[in-house]
Amino acid sequence: MREITDETEINMKILRTPDERFEGITDFPYEPCYTNIKTKDGSELRIHHIDEGPRDGPILLAMHGQPVWCYLYSKMIPFLTAAGIRVIAPDLPGYGKSDKPASRQDYSYQNQVDWMVDWLNANDFRDITFFGQDWGGLIGLRVVAREPDRFSKVSMGNTGLPYNPEVPQEVIEEIKAFRESNIKLHPLSMAKQVGEMDSGKTHPGLKFMYWQKFCWDTEDLPIGFIQSMQMDKRSLVSLALNYIFILLGKYSASPFKSYIAKAYEAPFPDPSYKMGPRAMPSHVPIVPDQSLEEQRKAREFFGNWDKPFLSVFAGDDPVTNGIEEDVLQMCPNAKSAPQIGGGHFYQWTRPKELSELLTNFIKEN
Repeated sequence: MREITDETEINMKILRTPDERFEGITDFPYEPCYTNIKTKDGSELRIHHIDEGPRDGPILLAMHGQPVWCYLYSKMIPFLTAAGIRVIAPDLPGYGKSDKPASRQDYSYQNQVDWMVDWLNANDFRDITFFGQDWGGLIGLRVVAREPDRFSKVSMGNTGLPYNPEVPQEVIEEIKAFRESNIKLHPLSMAKQVGEMDSGKTHPGLKFMYWQKFCWDTEDLPIGFIQSMQMDKRSLVSLALNYIFILLGKYSASPFKSYIAKAYEAPFPDPSYKMGPRAMPSHVPIVPDQSLEEQRKAREFFGNWDKPFLSVFAGDDPVTNGIEEDVLQMCPNAKSAPQIGGGHFYQWTRPKELSELLTNFIKEN
């Protein structure tokens, strides 16, 4: 484990994934770009991004969510660059090749927004079309609201800007009690509950809390297994063998991972590196929290957004199926693209379709 500390500050412990962890990853030949920013406590944080396509092409800033990294866009990049688009895809702090603060307290919604605003300003990207999904949307839309002059167009999908100031107190208390309980969750029991988020039978937070609790309680979060289940075609034997390692709390040591699972586990040499993916679900503002006022301001900003805005939802993602209506109400200028399917991580499962929609949006006058 490599630790990076600032000689004048000891508040933030930061981990950096060794380069060799990323050797041999399938279909990811892209050169890394690094930007150093300073955190509020004076620590130096290195953020990674890839920069592909013609330097004079229109810029697409593509932001990933939790628990993945910019590898998620590897299937889209060939389509986009062939269309003459320059693709900038960063890794959020805590993910991919970016540095990983080691403490749960380091990961807040506000910190991630502040870090990515600093990264954006340090690189001085301008005339940008934004695309974000999952936490890439939650964070990226707030970045746009902070630096609107850098952006000419906004697109997003399977994400939003949650603002829920009036959640019933009994729902808030039930979520809190559940997350603090000793109930033990496993991937399948968690997935069953999260898959019912759009059922309309209960408040979505009472289903999303299973994902929040599972991520935080599982020290060796099986990120590769979770992504493989959504992106891969695996044999029952392979799934069962990996599941045994999960039940033992030793998924990182499993020798039965697919190439997809290996790619999404690569950023995490051991469980101590997984604090970001474990902590961030608890900061999704599905109930009122410390982000409430900033969410209100950002939504107010998009209520007056007069530049192009494209909403691109899969339509078959139970976590976000109900969000597009809220996005369209938040931004009256938004246009809704046809739903393309592909589930939550449609960048991987529908790369051609999503790339074509974004290319057409970027090239529209």
